[in-house]
Amino acid sequence: MKNENKVQYIFGIADNALILGQRLSELCGHGPNLETDIAMTNMALDLLGQTRSYYQYAAQLTEGEKTEDDIAFLRTERQYKNVLLVEQPNRHFGYVITRQFFYDVFHLLFLRELENSTDSTLAAIAKKGIKEVSYHQRFSSDWMKRLGDGTKESHEKVQEAVDDLWRFTDELFHMTADDTLAVEHHIGIDVKTLKDRYYQIVSEILEEATLKVPETKWFQKGGKQGIHSEHMGYLLSDLQYMQRTYPNMKW
Repeated sequence: MKNENKVQYIFGIADNALILGQRLSELCGHGPNLETDIAMTNMALDLLGQTRSYYQYAAQLTEGEKTEDDIAFLRTERQYKNVLLVEQPNRHFGYVITRQFFYDVFHLLFLRELENSTDSTLAAIAKKGIKEVSYHQRFSSDWMKRLGDGTKESHEKVQEAVDDLWRFTDELFHMTADDTLAVEHHIGIDVKTLKDRYYQIVSEILEEATLKVPETKWFQKGGKQGIHSEHMGYLLSDLQYMQRTYPNMKW
């Protein structure tokens, strides 16, 4: 597998962590209580730490042409390969938790498979990330149950979030050309094989939370091909501001 294809495969993994980490970091100091605020901030740090590991590896594969900072801050919107789910805005706490839950279930399943990659670096990143993401899934799953089976208002808000974000879940299982190449070289994961287990776990937790699984069969996609929602540009303007305003800035 050519390095350029492997780099694009890594972007498809790492960009999800970067963008979701950025979304969670926007909430620092705005959690419903101190404990939850700190927990979500730590989850953002976990995701950004995973991002750094992936980007450092990708930078090595470019043979000095790029640094991890170049990859994070100097790409254009169309060059990011994250799924649409993770870039959705922080509308309210129930929305944040539902977005996190939908991604966490997939993320943990994915890392457990990536741990078996023949690429020792990717396998090592996955092995370390499993411990962090296991906590993320417990956190978001517990909150889904608390909100769904809580007050009338919390139930309605989290059901609204489930109904709105459900359309982004199917994209998690789409395969790009680089994904397919990575699977053929025993480096990457065929995410289609995770789909049934994913929806089983999600449906079981939603049922326990007294929430309804949406019946819609219409799903939205595009993020993996670099075609993003209107929210992505605003997110990147915040994320990239310092690096673009003060190029090559050093602390």
